[in-house]
Amino acid sequence: MTMADITVRGAGIFGLSIAWACVQRGARVQVVDPHGVGAGSSGGLVGALAPHVPENWNPKKQFQLESLLMAQQFWTEVKAAGGHSAGYGRTGRLQPLQDARAVVLARQREDTARDLWQNHAQWQVRPASDFSAWCPPSETGLVVYDTLSARMHPRRACAALAAALVSKGVTISAEAADTGQVLHAKGYAGLLDLNARFARTVGNGVKGQAALLRHDAGEVPQLYADGLHIIPHDDGTVAIGSTSERLFDHPSAPDNQLDDVIARATAAIPVLQQARIIERWAGVRPRAKSRAPMLGPWPGRPGHFIANGGFKIGFGMAPGVSQVMADLLLDGNDHIPPGFRIEDNL
Repeated sequence: MTMADITVRGAGIFGLSIAWACVQRGARVQVVDPHGVGAGSSGGLVGALAPHVPENWNPKKQFQLESLLMAQQFWTEVKAAGGHSAGYGRTGRLQPLQDARAVVLARQREDTARDLWQNHAQWQVRPASDFSAWCPPSETGLVVYDTLSARMHPRRACAALAAALVSKGVTISAEAADTGQVLHAKGYAGLLDLNARFARTVGNGVKGQAALLRHDAGEVPQLYADGLHIIPHDDGTVAIGSTSERLFDHPSAPDNQLDDVIARATAAIPVLQQARIIERWAGVRPRAKSRAPMLGPWPGRPGHFIANGGFKIGFGMAPGVSQVMADLLLDGNDHIPPGFRIEDNL
């Protein structure tokens, strides 16, 4: 049996994307997850690859910008290898502006976006009427339209990565012995394990609930309204979500809080009121104490590494995280951004 250079424990978005980056560089990789591909929060529905606002710039925002700009090539290569689409599309995002203060702030961000995003994307204040029926109500008649936001289907993205890995000879199994360097990318369960091992809280879980509706909106922007993401996927569905629950009893069970999410989304976009609900979903997203992805060597455990804490931005960060961790695992080169280190959470 061929021994792996890298054992990845966890088949969510961080584990699969890092495995893919390592395989692309010629490494022998095995992926191990007792629950299967995308079984945790990475198997969700929403898939809003949305940037932080272009102001108060910091290494986290810069890293996210670079990762979002890498996404098109990343997912194109994944599809070419495995034949499965992640449903990726850089379709932009609309956000209604509900008062004069919001308009002033949005126009300021138009200027900062020109400086920070340069010519890669735009943050525009536009009339809501430019977007016809697919636009949430705006008290000012204006919306923000940014051209950086993209969408993808999380569950399909994990399946696409798994297919790409298998096409390169990678085994994805429920259990296997560790060989080579070991990457721990086990999401919420992994954070609980780290809390116990470090005898302190390095992260926790935040439950989210979402729904999938049967509605073909076409190639239109995603929406962010009333605190909700409304994502038109390319398969004739629309995903809406999500809640952010720090206290919960049933991690994977949708409840009446999701009913409120659906009611608010359909009030904002009346065309969705007649859409059939085809799935209700709940899961717990891993959030590191620093609120940034937690990356790097496992302190005091040579040969072991951690990639966790993707929370709501894991899919958008994945292309960048995969390259940084492949640099570290394969070449020993540490390019982890400030604020992303394990030590930042201890």
